[in-house]
Amino acid sequence: MDTDKHGWLVTPSDAGFAAFNMALDEALLDSMPRLQKPVLRFYGWTEPAASFGYFQKYSEIERTTILRPLVRRPTGGGLVPHDADWTYSVAFPTTHEWYGITAIESYRRVHEWIQAAFAELNVATELAPCCKKSEPGQCFVGYEKFDVLWHGKKIAGAAQRRNKLGLLIQGSVQPPPLGLKRNDWEHAMQNVSAKMFGAKWSEAKPDEALAARAMELVREKYSQRSYNEKR
Repeated sequence: MDTDKHGWLVTPSDAGFAAFNMALDEALLDSMPRLQKPVLRFYGWTEPAASFGYFQKYSEIERTTILRPLVRRPTGGGLVPHDADWTYSVAFPTTHEWYGITAIESYRRVHEWIQAAFAELNVATELAPCCKKSEPGQCFVGYEKFDVLWHGKKIAGAAQRRNKLGLLIQGSVQPPPLGLKRNDWEHAMQNVSAKMFGAKWSEAKPDEALAARAMELVREKYSQRSYNEKR
């Protein structure tokens, strides 16, 4: 196994259905003890959908948005619409420095990363210094401390899950600033991370074990009403 502490993996940008997108993110977290490297994943959606936080009540969410399907994330946070947004996730093993920092610090750090990527594309953003009250349960109405703001409006937020396997961060950029191309932003994310974190990137598609775990989670969890509507 390559033990280069600066080695990071990136999976090619692709679109998936709602249950699969959440399943693959959780499968990445499950794979951290085996991969022992951070994995950055960019992805889109094959149809309009909405994800909502692990601890949210389904009965409240279904009244809040007309988007369907609704899928419960493995991370916390609020309701996030997925249509034209740029979605990403990043997973870290327990041996990585990111795993040991506090939740608020990892939240700030991932948004500084996004802010720096936008700066490389000549788009000025800022991190929210504090909070602006939002409608109950909605992630992109109002903002929290360290969310990414563009012209005073939140355009990037994230949610996290940290367990004995590693750290998973799921995030969304929406709506992306006009005139930017998604590929340019994804390349900028990799470029600035090399400067900020010393990341050395290798492209890696999900291997057989990761793909099998993702499909298992699709079947047994994320496509099941018993999971998505469990609270």
